[in-house]
Amino acid sequence: MADNMSPNSTSTSTTTNNKKETPVQLLGRFEIGKLLGHGTFAKVYHARSIKTGENVAIKVIDKEKILKSGLIAHIKREISILRRVRHPNIVQLFEVMATKAKIYFVMEFVRGGELFNKVAKGRLKEEVARKYFQQLISAVGFCHARGVFHRDLKPENLLLDENGNLKVSDFGLSAVSDQIRQDGLFHTFCGTPAYVAPEVLARRGYDAAKVDIWSCGVILFVLMAGYLPFHDQNIMAMYKKIYKGEFRCPRWFSPDLTRLLVRLLDTKPETRMTIPEIMENRWFKKGFKHIKFYIEDDKVCNVEEEAKDDAADYMCSSSDQSMSESDNEFETRRRVATTLPRPASLNAFDIISFSPGFDLSGLFEEGGEEARFVSGAPVSRIISKLEEIAKLVSFTVRKKDCRVSLEGSREGVKGPLTIAAEIFELTPSLVVVEVKKKGGDKAEYEHFRDKELKPGLQNLMDEESSAAVAAAAAAVGSSHLPSDTE
Repeated sequence: MADNMSPNSTSTSTTTNNKKETPVQLLGRFEIGKLLGHGTFAKVYHARSIKTGENVAIKVIDKEKILKSGLIAHIKREISILRRVRHPNIVQLFEVMATKAKIYFVMEFVRGGELFNKVAKGRLKEEVARKYFQQLISAVGFCHARGVFHRDLKPENLLLDENGNLKVSDFGLSAVSDQIRQDGLFHTFCGTPAYVAPEVLARRGYDAAKVDIWSCGVILFVLMAGYLPFHDQNIMAMYKKIYKGEFRCPRWFSPDLTRLLVRLLDTKPETRMTIPEIMENRWFKKGFKHIKFYIEDDKVCNVEEEAKDDAADYMCSSSDQSMSESDNEFETRRRVATTLPRPASLNAFDIISFSPGFDLSGLFEEGGEEARFVSGAPVSRIISKLEEIAKLVSFTVRKKDCRVSLEGSREGVKGPLTIAAEIFELTPSLVVVEVKKKGGDKAEYEHFRDKELKPGLQNLMDEESSAAVAAAAAAVGSSHLPSDTE
């Protein structure tokens, strides 16, 4: 592969003289490692960030090939979809880079390989299969709520991370709700034969959400049985079995599991199970936990994993403390540890870009409505006010240094409303509060900004002004009081 990267290069290769080759770099940002896989239009490499040392996977797409095949719109749609569906059980897209000849998707590196490799060794234990199925349904339900339908779900497109958690990958055949025709259905024939739903075979239009659910049913059967529910050496004979819904559950399937599969592999889409019905199913619910997560710096952060890390850090720090430490010393140390850092200062370029006439933000980031407020209040008071506003509308609040994330609980087509607020120092006595919509519906964001956020921050400014006037008045008054010696 030309253009900054060689296709067969690896970061550990050696020359015939037993000298290590210099690792091949991509745009001065990543060291490229071994080839992980390839298709007609793309190759996927293991890579390492030069700056952070983080392992990533880089999908390299040949521009000339996709131009000749008319797939530019397809690639743009895949990028849009991957940005829309950020979830702990979906492979993350971190960024997209491009040169004259190549497009580079920088993605999460998933170490555990395909779920298919695990199933190829034999059927899984029921509790293991259930965990993978629960994570699959969580991810698929998340996509459907955002108008995204995978349409090619199969064990080969399900990866496992180092902790054994499932990650849905390969959204290349995904569809979005704005592709639906006037009859409310999709009409493109796609998917892998053994996992495709009967209505897709009929070529009369289909509900893509129900097609994904059928594929999930086939996957669950394969995980539990170790073989396909509809299988035949002759592909037309297999299609007939799928079309008629002819399958038999092995004897080791429990009655609850069999009933669930009969509902998932219902040949009539209108009576096939929905995601909410699956989540209420008795077999599915056993040991199921809803995943709590949020987006920080465009990365998915798992709340439960962070809580475990925090608990471990606390235990370590507690064991390191001297048992003779007094309560007062501990309290002093706690106060110092929780003191807010000073906000980042704005440089001249930042200030110029705040002017609508010189707004350059479009050069650096996509979309995201913004609002800015200037305040003389202390950072701690601003953060407290943001928490107060969030509480009024039942938003979840997350804080990190001088940044606050507010997340709504109501699920919309574009997910819950998520807002990021960051505080910057303008002068020693003034700060700028920059507010951005990170996710959710635009109209809902504008309503929250205009009806809750602006009035709340304005009240804070009024309170600070009143406090300043009162303090000044008190200072003037005290200067005229007689002293004890007068």
